[in-house]
Order: sequence, then structure tokens, then C-alpha cells
Amino acid sequence: MIKARLRQVLIPVAYIVLLGLIAIFAHSGLQGDHGLAAFRQAGDQERRLQAELDTLQGERAVMQNRVIRLSDRYLDLDLLDERARTVLGLVRDDEIVVR
Repeated sequence: MIKARLRQVLIPVAYIVLLGLIAIFAHSGLQGDHGLAAFRQAGDQERRLQAELDTLQGERAVMQNRVIRLSDRYLDLDLLDERARTVLGLVRDDEIVVR
């Protein structure tokens, strides 16, 4: 009789504990540090960083092109003239400056 009474108490308690554990693991799987919400945030951050990387790589390619054009191996005189005018504020005698 004591065994039957104990069984009547332990089985519902075991089910309640099991349901509680399932609820805890389900919550962790959805909202935890490694859950679905964190996975979505990581995906969003990855897309944002990839777009930033693409932008920076484009800017780097433009700058690298300008550096090559101003290097000793290949000197673009028009670009050199443009940079000297911009940086030093130089103008020729036959030019008119409009501000």
C-alpha cells in the first residue's frame, strides 16, 4: 500500500519535472545565447558586415588604382597635376579661378 501511494505521488512529480525540463530546454533553444534568436542576429550581423566589407574593398580598389597611377612605374601626369592643384592650391598664369 505504501508502494502504491508512493507510485501515485512519484509518477505525477516525474511528469512535472520532465515537462519543466522540456520547457527550460525549449526556452534555451529559442531565446538562449546559442538559440534561434541569436542565430538570426548573427546572420543579420554577417550580412551587414559583408556589405561593409564589399564597400571597403571597392574603396580600397579605387585608392589602389590612384596609388598605382601616381607611382614611379606608371605616372599619370593628369592625375599628378590634379592632386598638386588640389593640395597646393596651384594655378597656371593663363587660368581663371572661379570661387
